[in-house]
Amino acid sequence: MSEILVVVDHADGPDGVSVKKPTYEMLTLAARLGEPSAVFIGPKDKGAEVADAVKKYGAGKVYVVDDAPLKGYLVAPKAEALQQLVERTSQSRPVGAVLIASSAEGKEIAGRLAIKTGSGLITDAVDVEAGGDGPVTTQSVFAGNYTVRARVTHGTPIITVKPNSAAPVEASGAGEVEEVAVTISEAAKGAQIVASQPRTATGRPELTEAAIVVSGGRGTGGKFEPVEELADALGAAVGASRAAVDSGWKPHSYQIGQTGKTVSPQLYIAAGISGAIQHRAGMQTSKTIVAVNKDDEAPIFELVDFGVVGDLHTVLPALTEEVNQRKG
Repeated sequence: MSEILVVVDHADGPDGVSVKKPTYEMLTLAARLGEPSAVFIGPKDKGAEVADAVKKYGAGKVYVVDDAPLKGYLVAPKAEALQQLVERTSQSRPVGAVLIASSAEGKEIAGRLAIKTGSGLITDAVDVEAGGDGPVTTQSVFAGNYTVRARVTHGTPIITVKPNSAAPVEASGAGEVEEVAVTISEAAKGAQIVASQPRTATGRPELTEAAIVVSGGRGTGGKFEPVEELADALGAAVGASRAAVDSGWKPHSYQIGQTGKTVSPQLYIAAGISGAIQHRAGMQTSKTIVAVNKDDEAPIFELVDFGVVGDLHTVLPALTEEVNQRKG
């Protein structure tokens, strides 16, 4: 059986390393394709901690690549490290695929890795399943107008997977830790990070990983309080349409759409958003979509599972009150 490498998506904090949910989702998908193994690029002394987390979701091996020589640079060193790992692992057993979280950094690493290994690349997969000639992926493409099934026909399949593409399923894995030494070329160190600033914590889930997203658009009139209060009641992330961002009501990091972030939550609530194709491209793969809009002819209603024709400033506070009552 081939080995499926899953690159661990994690965050480094003062309390240690936090493995993100997309990692567990990818391990679940990897189990469909072969034997899942995790690849942790981070502090070497945190390898055992990460192994304890991922082995509960079926990781048989955990390759630990010390990130000390990689820190301070952009993604090129990480792609180089993964290339060496893929080539080294392939000498003992076939590597059936490499799964990477479909973030901005993840997609750049995947692209570089595909070139370095001479392999095909599929980005933004929303499902991965076993096929006779290798993994078969499902994608939503061309601004969400088409659903495509595709597979890599050359080399090791490099696949980036959108968050919330699968429900994590616990499975017993050995979690055997193996430290991997890599050599980073000078060419890979051509772009250096000279300064960074942590993002201000909001207490809400990360937008691209949240199971529930509540978004506001032009219809809010810049008053996002009803959107934020409903999001907090549901434990959701807050998003915004391009119109709301262009108006200066929310920063670009909140924007969902073709020129913003792509989300695929279990529940997406669009408040005061007309549903232009640019926005739909960023949220169309959501499992359940609810819209609140005063205009009963808004394009968003063509897409939704449930639609409410009404003023969001009336509907959302009433919904928030009902949610809070049922919670407490």
